[in-house]
Amino acid sequence: MLGLLLRILPFWVREPLLIVVGAVFGVRIAYLAVHDEEPVAAGIALVFLVFTAVRVRTVVRALRARRKPEPVDGEDGAGGGDSGGGGDRTDRTDRAAGRDGVAASAAHRPEPQAAPAAPVAPAVPEKEPNAWGQAVAAVAVFAAIGFALWFGPRILPSEDAAPANGVSCPDLEEEPPSAYRDTPGAVTGDVLCRALNRPDLAGLLGTPGETATAASGDNGTAPLTDGKVAQPEAEVTFDTYTVNVSATYNDLTIAQYVKLLETGGQRDHQPLSVLGRPAVFSSDHTMRISIDLANGASGGPVEQGPLARTLTVALDREDRGGSYDITVWSESGGLPEDGVLLGIAEEVLPAVEGPAG
Repeated sequence: MLGLLLRILPFWVREPLLIVVGAVFGVRIAYLAVHDEEPVAAGIALVFLVFTAVRVRTVVRALRARRKPEPVDGEDGAGGGDSGGGGDRTDRTDRAAGRDGVAASAAHRPEPQAAPAAPVAPAVPEKEPNAWGQAVAAVAVFAAIGFALWFGPRILPSEDAAPANGVSCPDLEEEPPSAYRDTPGAVTGDVLCRALNRPDLAGLLGTPGETATAASGDNGTAPLTDGKVAQPEAEVTFDTYTVNVSATYNDLTIAQYVKLLETGGQRDHQPLSVLGRPAVFSSDHTMRISIDLANGASGGPVEQGPLARTLTVALDREDRGGSYDITVWSESGGLPEDGVLLGIAEEVLPAVEGPAG
């Protein structure tokens, strides 16, 4: 089909098309070859570029031929010289005498009136197609196609493409527990995961060059509630930090939670307001559980993990109970500034409570 199309296209459309396609693919493959250090791709790029150079030379020669007028064949010259000597002169004398006799007899006949000549329409020269116009139009059209091939995936990513974080949230096919159906407005783990797994999450964490290595969601329930309190959560892991977002649909208000922190000896808690709602910062150590796969997947002792920083935000402005928890920690023990958690909360929580939630 492509070969047939190229055969029926005019020269001044087909050749610019081949030049643009060859140049776009040649440069693109050469860039990938240099970036990925692939010698095979470099050879393919060289073939495309050589092919493009040959087509450019063909077009240049055609343009030069159009500028140079073709030589016009001269008309036949005069007739040959005399031959035959006296015999020819005798024949010419006889023919001249015959013409004189015919002319004498024709002088006595009336001359017929000549019919008026019909007007002859001037010949309109056939207009040749503008080679430059065809070439410019073809280059413009196929330059747009090349631009779409080069930048299309970056400008308009497909729905099936992996997100900018490099990982996708898993589909939670299991139906949530009954606590979710009994709690109006409760979101699920996949909603939290989609809201948290943002393309700019690494930038919000202060590590814009990193790519997420894992993303997960869970439709769990709060401990010690006999499965009656919905507590979904989601988690996204980077090389430097891990971010966890959970929602707890209980009756505990932020004010009550602050009193619990103070009763438990929490000294670095910091009450504040986030998105117009009561909130509080707190710190605590994570838990580390070791599993020995060599001994029948037996669990080891629960150990104290690295320190984590948590921002707890009320579900509503009136603080009628329930909260979101945004927690960040790292294996190295380092923590980002509190402003990082505030930025994540201001971006993620509206997405959780939007149309997706």
